[in-house]
Amino acid sequence: MASFFENQPAAVSTAEQAFETHILRSEIKRVRIIAYLLVALFLVVFVLATFTRSLIGSENLQYWQLRYALFTLAAAIVYEIAAFMAFRYFLNRGTPVPMSHRFANAFIETSIPTFMILAFTDLVYPLEALYSPPTYAYFFFIMLSTLRLQYRLSIFTGIVAAVQYAALVIYFQPELSNYQVSANATLETGVALAMPAFHIAKVFMFIAAGVVAGYVARELRQGFLESLGSVEERNRVIEMFGAHVSPEVVDKLLEQKTDLESETRHVCVMFLDIRNFTAFSEQRSPAEVVRYLNQVFDFMIDCVNNNRGIINKFLGDGFMAVFGAPISDGRDSRNALQAALDILEALDKWNSSGMIPETRIGIGLHAGDAVTGNVGSSRRKEYTIIGDTVNVASRLEQMNKKIGSRLLVSDTVRRDAEQAGLEFTYQEIDPIQVRGRQEPVPVFRLD
Repeated sequence: MASFFENQPAAVSTAEQAFETHILRSEIKRVRIIAYLLVALFLVVFVLATFTRSLIGSENLQYWQLRYALFTLAAAIVYEIAAFMAFRYFLNRGTPVPMSHRFANAFIETSIPTFMILAFTDLVYPLEALYSPPTYAYFFFIMLSTLRLQYRLSIFTGIVAAVQYAALVIYFQPELSNYQVSANATLETGVALAMPAFHIAKVFMFIAAGVVAGYVARELRQGFLESLGSVEERNRVIEMFGAHVSPEVVDKLLEQKTDLESETRHVCVMFLDIRNFTAFSEQRSPAEVVRYLNQVFDFMIDCVNNNRGIINKFLGDGFMAVFGAPISDGRDSRNALQAALDILEALDKWNSSGMIPETRIGIGLHAGDAVTGNVGSSRRKEYTIIGDTVNVASRLEQMNKKIGSRLLVSDTVRRDAEQAGLEFTYQEIDPIQVRGRQEPVPVFRLD
C-alpha cells in the first residue's frame, strides 16, 4: 500500500520552487556583499593614491599607475550591479536562473582577482604581484560560492581560480626567471618565492578550497531541502485533515508515516449539531452568524483535539469528528466520549456567562469498523470516513431532537469507554432502528 508521504510530485515541485527562490535570494545577498566590498576597496585605493601615497611604498606614485587597478574595480562594481539587477529580475518573475548563466557568473567573478593581479604589475614586479593582496581574493570568492548552494559551482570556482593563477604564473615565467627583487627583499627571499613549487602548492590550495566550499554548499543545500520537505509534509497533513487538526496529531502522523490509502479501521465517530440554528441565523446578519459559529466551534474543536480526535468535516451548523483514524491509541471510544462530555461542560459555562446566545446542541457517538482513506482528485483530496458506523452516529445525533437529549451513544461506545476506565453515568433508552440494519441499536443517554 502506497504511503501518503511517498510519490508526491506536486509537493516536490513546490519544495523545489521554494528552494529556487531561496537560491535567488542567496545569490542576491552574495552579489550585494561583493559589490559593497568592491566599492570599499575602490575608495581605499583612491584615498591611498590621493592622500597617503607614502604608505603604499612610493612617494612618486601617479594616478596613471593605478589606472588599471581603479578601472578593474570600477568594471567589477558595474558588473556586480548588473548581476544584482539580473537576479532580481529572475526573482520577480519567479523563474530559476539557467545553470549556464550561473556558471558564467562564477567565471566572471572569479576572474576579478586575476585582472587585479595584472593591474598590480603596473606598480610592482610580477613576482610581487603574484603575492599581492588580490591573490588571496581568490579564497574570498571561493568562500562566498557556498551561498550559491550548488557544489558544482563551488568546485568550478576553485578550478577557475587555480587555472587562472597557473596561467598568470606561466605568463610571467620569463620575468620570474629573470626577476628583480625590491629594495626591501633579499635575494634569498626572491629565489624562494620564485620557485615553481610555491605556485603549484597555491594552485592545489585553490582547488582544495573549492572542494571544501562545494561540500559545505552541498550540506547547506541538503539541510534546506530537508527542512522544506518537513514543512511540505506538515502542510499536506494539515491540508488533508483541515487546519483544525491538533499539532500533536500532525507530529504523530509525520513520525509514523501512516498509510492513508483506503483501509478498514475501528473508529469512533462523533456528529454534533447546533439546535435551532436556522431560526437563529434568520434574525442576524451573515457577519454575526459567522462570528457566532467561530466562537462556538473554537472551544468545541479544542475539546476534540485535546482528546486525540480530528475534525473530519464541517456541516454548516455542526461537524463530524473521528477518533481512531488515521492514528489510534486504542482508547478511541473513551476519547470520543470524554471529548463530548468536555464540550457539554464548556458549553454550559459559556451559556452561563452570557458571552454567547443561549445554545443547545446534540451529539451522537458510535464506534465500529469503517472504510477510511483519501478521496478526491490529484489536485485536491480529502480524508474521508465511510460506512455503517458513520450512518449510525449521524442517526443518534438526530435522535436527540426527538427525545430532548444532548448526548446519545451506542452500546459499543459505552462498553468500550467503561473498559478503558472512563467513569460516567448513563440512562438506557429504547433502541433505535437504523435503515439498512436488521437489528436495532441499543442507545444510552448521558446528559
